[in-house]
Amino acid sequence: MSIALRDDIAARRFAARQRVNRIALTLALLAMVFGVFWLVWILWETLRLGLGGLALSTLTQMTPPPNEAGGLANAIFGSVVMVALATFVGAPIGVMAGVFLAEYGNIRGLAWLASLTRFVNDILLSAPSIVIGLFVYTLAVRTFHTFSAIAGALALALLVIPVVIRTTEDMLRLVPAAQREAAYALGAPKWKVILQITLRAARAGVITGILLAVARITGETAPLLFTALNNQFWSTDLGAPMANLPVTIFKFAMSPYENWQQLAWAGVFLITLAVLFLNIVARWIARERR
Repeated sequence: MSIALRDDIAARRFAARQRVNRIALTLALLAMVFGVFWLVWILWETLRLGLGGLALSTLTQMTPPPNEAGGLANAIFGSVVMVALATFVGAPIGVMAGVFLAEYGNIRGLAWLASLTRFVNDILLSAPSIVIGLFVYTLAVRTFHTFSAIAGALALALLVIPVVIRTTEDMLRLVPAAQREAAYALGAPKWKVILQITLRAARAGVITGILLAVARITGETAPLLFTALNNQFWSTDLGAPMANLPVTIFKFAMSPYENWQQLAWAGVFLITLAVLFLNIVARWIARERR
């Protein structure tokens, strides 16, 4: 085969690869534009309609009857309480389970338990939230014959745990083995190495995972419909139904009353701000660590 023929074949192949590259790049850009278009539209509608229903009374007054003035104070309080309880319960369990998988999962005799834990965690991570809500409904609500904030917090905690487990394990595995070996060489026991070396080195990633888990549960509605339900009044009783923003938004948005619909959009705007804030904090922590 002559040199000219080889050069011609190479040029044709290069041109074909360029065409394929341009087609793939164009499709990728179109997909990006399609996704960003809907995201911007959703955010614009949330901002436009949410600001219209936002006022000082929204943060200070209780949820009102139809066609009367009111706010979302009890729903905001209930959401904060249940999210805080879920984080308080789920985050430590998730961190400890992640530490077990990263630090003890390769020990002979425990590898099978680590493998089983990862498998179950992957199932929980991808399970629909309504399944978790129905499980807690059967476990707690039907057993005690009442909806409650505790049941709602338990359902949200079950959504927090798998996210924290995954992020904690991944962050701990990124810690260089040389740091552990140096601590062992100085005579430090394993528990002290975990607390003072690996967890300290991975704390930014662990905190980021916890914040992302909190952002996920902030707007969950289905689990709370089965567990905490709702409450039209201010309530601090954790053993009784408690108002919360997601269920209140669902109820008000489906109603024919204009004041309830305005409050629903105001609630959507508040949840969006909360999730946006948590994501910004998580990214800032991760960037500072890098």
